[in-house]
Amino acid sequence: MRRIVFAALASLVVVGGALILSSGHDDDPPRSIGIGTTTSPAPAAPTAPTASMPAGTTTTGVAPRGERGSGEAVTFAFAGDVHFPDTLDTDPGDVSSGTPLAAQLAADPKHVLDPIAPVLSGADLAMVNLETAITGGGEPVAGKNYHFRSPAPSFTALRAAGVDVVNLANNHALDYGPSGMQDTFAAIASSKFPVTGIGHDATEAYRPYRTTIKGQRIAIFSALDWLEPELIPAWSATDTQPGVAFSIDRTRLVDGMRAVRPEVDTLVVFLHWGTEETSCASSEQQDLAATLLAAGADIVVGSHAHRVFGAGHVGRSLVAYGLGNFVYWREDGESGRSGVLLVTATGRAVDTYSWVPARISHGIPVPQTGEAATADRADWESRRDCSGLSP
Repeated sequence: MRRIVFAALASLVVVGGALILSSGHDDDPPRSIGIGTTTSPAPAAPTAPTASMPAGTTTTGVAPRGERGSGEAVTFAFAGDVHFPDTLDTDPGDVSSGTPLAAQLAADPKHVLDPIAPVLSGADLAMVNLETAITGGGEPVAGKNYHFRSPAPSFTALRAAGVDVVNLANNHALDYGPSGMQDTFAAIASSKFPVTGIGHDATEAYRPYRTTIKGQRIAIFSALDWLEPELIPAWSATDTQPGVAFSIDRTRLVDGMRAVRPEVDTLVVFLHWGTEETSCASSEQQDLAATLLAAGADIVVGSHAHRVFGAGHVGRSLVAYGLGNFVYWREDGESGRSGVLLVTATGRAVDTYSWVPARISHGIPVPQTGEAATADRADWESRRDCSGLSP
């Protein structure tokens, strides 16, 4: 959220407890990620074949494939920031109307996102940024100007709308301290909802979501690239501390990507990055994107700026620097501009991509139609140039 940095030091986040692991959608094939689904051992870094291994296989016994993998196209839907607060935004000049999102969620969790659900559920895999602690308790951490928390039925609403996995590596996931984080872990375990970017330790937080769709082996990594500096030590997942995955130090993220790359057909990275209230990629974002693409990413997307950026190609890969707000408590101007990025890829080949424009009304994204949709789509197309992207 907004980058007002306070000098107060955050308390060290220490949360114990084992994570309950189980399957995602009951009718889906097993999916392996950091939290919330059936897991399998994280793939080891590939080494040269030995005499006992057939040529062309890795240490996990999975044979690398060609650029197009299974040959079947997979469509991804990516959207931005989601939270279900129990109040309206009352800051001067902000427009926030209707019933608070938490109350809408409580009234009808399975249908609260109905206006946008057909867009999400129409994709083979849909992902959003869940920018909130999932708790009704805890204490707001010091050093932040805004604190977000949402009820556990958030997962019910997202699942009903067709979302398959969420990113929790963001600057609001731990807003309510150790107790709030423990509640978040409990809600993940109870809902069995797939999440990335958070964990009881670094191994879990940096573990990618993995799934197979239409024979295509897919991995999605998540990381946070900005937080109030004083909070970074307490929020960082380490070998001995729970927390979120960061890309401020890129080492662990990049090493994980390189280890997984030979085992998958499509590699996605979902980041929380950029400068708030801008709509063009910063030099830091462009540098990080280049690093991730060099490490094997095929699709790099993210949010944080609360603005919709354009999307486009860097070489053969696709980059979207800013997905904007999605389920959000503000709806005025650029804060209310929203939408869903659809990307169709066949293995490493990005076949097509498009923007489904929406506007936030009473907190919920509603797809644009007719001339309004045409105008918003044209505006989105024009936004890629200032971020150094090609069509």
